Amino acid sequence: MRVLDLGGTPQFWRAAPQRPVHVTVVNITPNLAADEPWIEVVVADACRVQLAAKGHDVVVSNSLLEHVVPATRRRMLADVIHSAADRYWIQTPNRYFPIEPHWLFPGFQFLPFTARVLVTQTWPFGHRRSRNRRRAAELVGEVELIGGGEMRRLFPDAEIWVERFLGLPKSLVAIRS
Repeated sequence: MRVLDLGGTPQFWRAAPQRPVHVTVVNITPNLAADEPWIEVVVADACRVQLAAKGHDVVVSNSLLEHVVPATRRRMLADVIHSAADRYWIQTPNRYFPIEPHWLFPGFQFLPFTARVLVTQTWPFGHRRSRNRRRAAELVGEVELIGGGEMRRLFPDAEIWVERFLGLPKSLVAIRS
């Protein structure tokens, strides 16, 4: 299988229980390296990457969609996905899960922007923290969780699978097989 991984890393595929014939990893991070002949790393914006149409068997994207802002860029990413393969598996955290997964803060995604910046400056948990106000604002502006309605609009031909945690809808996955 030829896999296009948008926003992924070579490390993910090295640890995978099944190895595809070829994986193309597209990521904006410049320092991702792969010495394996079956992994190709392309440093590019996944929303603008130029790929041969339908040149892959499946597109995979795990927790990238929420980092693609604003909604017009998410539409561009969905267009890349639709043009690259007939099958895909696209996962994103659900906006309506009570704990925001990047900050590990209850209801963070529903707070006004300035309150989210303040939490980013002071909350000691999560993956996104900075005491610097400008950097905190950048971190907040880089994440926008989406709900099932937008997921269905972006991927109308997909089954939307809901991953649950303690019965609550934690993540959304658009699957077209």
